Amino acid sequence: MNASLWSLSGQRALVTGGTKGIGEAIVRQFLDLGASVFIVARDNELLQRQLTDYRQQGHTVDGIAADISQPGVAAQIIDAVRATGDSLHILVNNAGTNVRKPTAEYTTAEYDHVFNTNLRSAYELTQAAYPLLKASGNAKVVMVSSVSGLSHTSSGSLYGMTKAAMLQLTRNLAVEWAGDGIRVNAVAPWYIQTPLASPVLNNPEKLQGILKRTPMNRIGEPEEVASVVSFLCMPASGYVTGQTIAVDGGLLSWAY
Repeated sequence: MNASLWSLSGQRALVTGGTKGIGEAIVRQFLDLGASVFIVARDNELLQRQLTDYRQQGHTVDGIAADISQPGVAAQIIDAVRATGDSLHILVNNAGTNVRKPTAEYTTAEYDHVFNTNLRSAYELTQAAYPLLKASGNAKVVMVSSVSGLSHTSSGSLYGMTKAAMLQLTRNLAVEWAGDGIRVNAVAPWYIQTPLASPVLNNPEKLQGILKRTPMNRIGEPEEVASVVSFLCMPASGYVTGQTIAVDGGLLSWAY
């Protein structure tokens, strides 16, 4: 077996929302697989603690505290990444948020918050990162979407709309940027043990309903999503682009 196919050694990665949940698991796996990682997160205190911990373990990491939902922040992030090197091999758009309520009850402010955090930030950051990705000659972009972008869930229409749009962006960019050596794929998780999902998973009645709809009858772990993201960034997946991989315990395959 060619071990280099299953490694991220020498790769430079940018991960948003990288201090909690799925994002933190992605960062840890990338580092263990040999990549250097630039982390974006809102909580500067938590970010600095984790950067110190990673460096003490011998990893190469950097980061910036930023709210990616705000205009102009994407350019600031890429400027910070550029200051640490002239190319970027991996971009993971993971940061996200949600407001769960019936469609008729959403306010304009809530609409803007969900769309700016989940969709506009991913679009603007990917657009701003394009020159660095192209310069690497072999880049990978992964969108962390959701099964809510593929089917109705109780997460709400705004969340579903943003996650579906991320999947279409994945397909468009995979075709448009293939000639630049940039592969673009997405993952679509179901319920995963993360802080974002905890308000739902901590409700026994809702948890029972989720498990009943999940063939594997359990909640996913962040590391299980991170492993798929890592695969999509490895040389082993070099002919895979424009795809969405559901990490859902069989949910979408079962018309219950």
